[in-house]
Amino acid sequence: MRNAGLWFVAFLLLLCACDKKPSIGSSVVLAYVGERTLTLSEVTDMIPKGTEPADSLIIAESIIKKWVKDALIYDVALRNLSEEKAEINRLVEGYRRSLVRYRYQERLIKEKLASDIRESEKLTYYEVNRKDLILDRSLIKGLFLKVPVDAPGLSEVKEWYRQSSESTLEKIEKYSVQNAVIYDYFYDRWVDFDDIMSNIPLRMSDPVTYLKTHRTVEVSDSSFCYLLKINEYVLPGSESPYEYASQRIVEMLTNQRKVTFLKEFEDDLYNDAIRQGKARVLTHP
Repeated sequence: MRNAGLWFVAFLLLLCACDKKPSIGSSVVLAYVGERTLTLSEVTDMIPKGTEPADSLIIAESIIKKWVKDALIYDVALRNLSEEKAEINRLVEGYRRSLVRYRYQERLIKEKLASDIRESEKLTYYEVNRKDLILDRSLIKGLFLKVPVDAPGLSEVKEWYRQSSESTLEKIEKYSVQNAVIYDYFYDRWVDFDDIMSNIPLRMSDPVTYLKTHRTVEVSDSSFCYLLKINEYVLPGSESPYEYASQRIVEMLTNQRKVTFLKEFEDDLYNDAIRQGKARVLTHP
């Protein structure tokens, strides 16, 4: 692109970034190939939010050039593959039909099968297969707080989070509404220990040993104080708790029924269409 073109794009990007009305410049064409056009709104949608204006211009130029190149290559390929156009269209249509069918079947399975699985079935499956439901990660129950180091009353919070009484938990919750950057209460559910620790600037050479020997974690950096209370834990190699395995069990039971369900669905659809005259199968002697 020439410098004048770059400055024009920069001006439009700045205009869209500053104007509160999203319609401004939305139909401005930045490039065209044949009858196809690339508009300003399409380009700005592909630029990550919060990108600096100078970086936005570089990204916009790259997007525009790539779009033009792709369009030109497509046109050249289309002209040189004219004899194969019918075959390509057939393959594209076949893929489209397969994709639509697959998406619908997946939604149907999710809506019909998952909702049909009773709690008693999940419990039975868990009891029979619990020795096969082995954890490959550590799980914990507890609470996690990330609080600015200059937040008021932080010393009191450091005392509260070590306790498990309802009164202190209530105090922590009220305090967190006003002061905490992160407040995650998970006394009532199992969460991945590594996921929680990814929020804390602490390196552990042996996470399993660390988990066995610590019920609280208190770490600070220049900006935040990180407080973790571990109420319960389960280590890798243990049987998965039922609450944690429940969703996986639903998926397993759903997969077991999927083939039968889809066959019955297709057969019912076929028979209803034939009976109602919506489909016909012509036979010849």
